[in-house]
Amino acid sequence: MKPLEVIHSSLEKRILVELRGGREYRGILEGYDHPHLNLILRNAEEIIEGEKKRELEKVIVRGDNIVYILPP
Repeated sequence: MKPLEVIHSSLEKRILVELRGGREYRGILEGYDHPHLNLILRNAEEIIEGEKKRELEKVIVRGDNIVYILPP
């Protein structure tokens, strides 16, 4: 399976995204763009250095900052 196929199959499912700088977001993947891989997550949790900081109704994650995406 190709990486974009994995991301596409994760639509409407909860994923974990780690960003540079130790920040993570857990949320439901609502959408993404190609080729930049910007992500839209809803019902997201922001996690900084392993500690949950806040809950967000919707967040847009810039693809350039993504270290990895953990699908369901």
